[in-house]
Amino acid sequence: MSVKIDRINSNIAKELGYILTFESKDPDFKLVTITEVKTTNDLSFSKIYITVLDNEKKDETIKSLNNAARFLRTKLTERIDVRHTPELTFVYDDSIDYGHRIEKLIAEIHNKD
Repeated sequence: MSVKIDRINSNIAKELGYILTFESKDPDFKLVTITEVKTTNDLSFSKIYITVLDNEKKDETIKSLNNAARFLRTKLTERIDVRHTPELTFVYDDSIDYGHRIEKLIAEIHNKD
């Protein structure tokens, strides 16, 4: 990836984190952590990978975030300096869950020995 895309991804993650924490009215958004942002080279789409503190509300939170994507994009447009603000899509980042599962399997293997 280019340095420009990396910088934009970093800015999107930082500003969206601020917007979700301090400017959104949905209390579930305050429990969201942005783990990664991937923006296409033409800046038309950004995939926002998130984790949720309350796993039971994971699906509901993802649905709410995707429903609020236009509002969040508008707020983001006010905060970052790009010619075209990308469309936002929120996706649950299961890499942390995967890591926990791998650690658990390794611990089980060590306990068997």
